[in-house]
Amino acid sequence: MSTQASVFSAELSTYLDSINPPEHPLLAQLGHETAQHRKGHMTIATQQVQLLVWLARLIQARFYLEIGVFTGHSSTAMAMALPDNGHITACDINVTYTDIAQHYWRLAGVDHKISLHLQPALITLKQLLAEGHAGHYDLALIDADKPPTAHYFEYCLKLVRPGGIIAIDNVLLQGRITQEPTSTRETDSLYMMRQFNASLKQDERIQVLTLPLGDGLTLIQKK
Repeated sequence: MSTQASVFSAELSTYLDSINPPEHPLLAQLGHETAQHRKGHMTIATQQVQLLVWLARLIQARFYLEIGVFTGHSSTAMAMALPDNGHITACDINVTYTDIAQHYWRLAGVDHKISLHLQPALITLKQLLAEGHAGHYDLALIDADKPPTAHYFEYCLKLVRPGGIIAIDNVLLQGRITQEPTSTRETDSLYMMRQFNASLKQDERIQVLTLPLGDGLTLIQKK
């Protein structure tokens, strides 16, 4: 019996890789390319992507909403997993990184499943609601700038169907969530994320679980 989460060594990580399904070669190539970039650390963890794809298959997702595309690791994997009649709404503002994403969407043959909106995500989310997409999505991922997280969540809660899932990445802020801030900017970010994280367990609209996977992944199911 274990009462505490394991600390995964490099050897244990290698072992887990050996018993879990291998990552698609195209996704591994994308991960390698992203790692070469100055902001390569921003990419979502492979294990998080695998979990999201597993959940999408579990709930038989067809419609996926992604806030924060970066170079397209999660969106490419999700598009490959969705059925032929599935569709992804992808939100980002960075042309340079999403050009890489679009390249890999084409290589994977899934670009026809994805609509990219290059503008602030809050604008796109408002438009989706105005166009009648409330309750339309099966699964949403919030993997973007932290200050608007609570706003992203509220919009996603309207856009996701009952029983659907909202995933939020980087909720532990690389471990800083429990530390004292070192700057005014960090103070605001930490305060906001602490308040947001704490608020979820009181929210009767959802069921929530935060996992120590990657930089912290919160999974929310809409009731």
